[in-house]
Amino acid sequence: MEKKRIDDYEPGPVPSPRALDRFGFVKQEANNSSEALTKSRSANEYQRDERRVRKWRKMIGVGGSDWKHYVRRKPHVVKRRIRKGIPDCLRGLVWQLISGSRDLLLMNPGVYEQLVIYETSASELDIIRDISRTFPSHVFFQQRHGPGQRSLYNVLKAYSVYDRDVGYVQGMGFLAGLLLLYMSEEDAFWLLVALLKGAVHAPMEGLYLVGLPLVQQYLFQFDQLVREYLPKLGEHFTQEMINPSMYASQWFITVFSYSFPFHLALRIWDVFLYEGVKIVFKVGLALLKYCHDDLVKLPFEKLIHALRNFPEAAMDPDTLLPMAYSIKVSKRLEELKLEYEKKNGKLVRSAEFGQK
Repeated sequence: MEKKRIDDYEPGPVPSPRALDRFGFVKQEANNSSEALTKSRSANEYQRDERRVRKWRKMIGVGGSDWKHYVRRKPHVVKRRIRKGIPDCLRGLVWQLISGSRDLLLMNPGVYEQLVIYETSASELDIIRDISRTFPSHVFFQQRHGPGQRSLYNVLKAYSVYDRDVGYVQGMGFLAGLLLLYMSEEDAFWLLVALLKGAVHAPMEGLYLVGLPLVQQYLFQFDQLVREYLPKLGEHFTQEMINPSMYASQWFITVFSYSFPFHLALRIWDVFLYEGVKIVFKVGLALLKYCHDDLVKLPFEKLIHALRNFPEAAMDPDTLLPMAYSIKVSKRLEELKLEYEKKNGKLVRSAEFGQK
């Protein structure tokens, strides 16, 4: 019997309308005070935002035509502006430019359509089962078998066929879902390919391969960084038998898109796509540093809760991100990567392959 595509199912009922925030998420009642603050500030910020958008439009050119030229001429300006946050109206286009996914799309016409329409995936039922768990409070993904869920299914199914070694793993839905809020299905698919296959930065498919090998490496590196940068907290974690797999796995698997406030996740993604995964380590360290004095006093169970529920003040991008940018980890991450590979025998195996 031929497998049903998600398009073949009848659409479910449209969810009842509720107040949404500016990103399309259902508002939590507790956010009224912060919403009022946003409104009072927005009048002052409007002109500043307009100026920023004009600067960005000039920088990228029509449809991104000037981008590569500008990056070559003024890389420091680009880096500084990305760290300040990409204007939301340009985010989708800029993400495609900085990730290398636009080039992949242009080099592979018709490939996405082929994968979606004509190929079958062993992961189709798993994807359908998980669809409703991805950003369930966002209006785009709420309708059962609605356009958002169909798009998410198509992107994940296409990737599971494109890279059968990875197939589909649950955390991938949050990456694809985040991208679909800013671009078309086909664009989101190629950005996922750019990330996992390494169009600009090191490939990240190891986050989702059997055994999650890249997650294991990242957790090893993060654990060592905590001990070196925050020794008192590192010692407390050892005493309470806390390791990063208990709280930081999702940070790496979903690049903070799973449980972080959306406005903060977007700012992290701006930098992540341009500078690479080191921003995940920096933000993680900055969070622990910000909450350091409270965390070192907590016993195991309260510590676990605190590490999964950071205070709202710690999640302010204008506070957290400057702290993260000030932490230098690039050189140490490379050293720890080599240390991890030696420890796990990867260098020995790669040397053997090289002798063939």
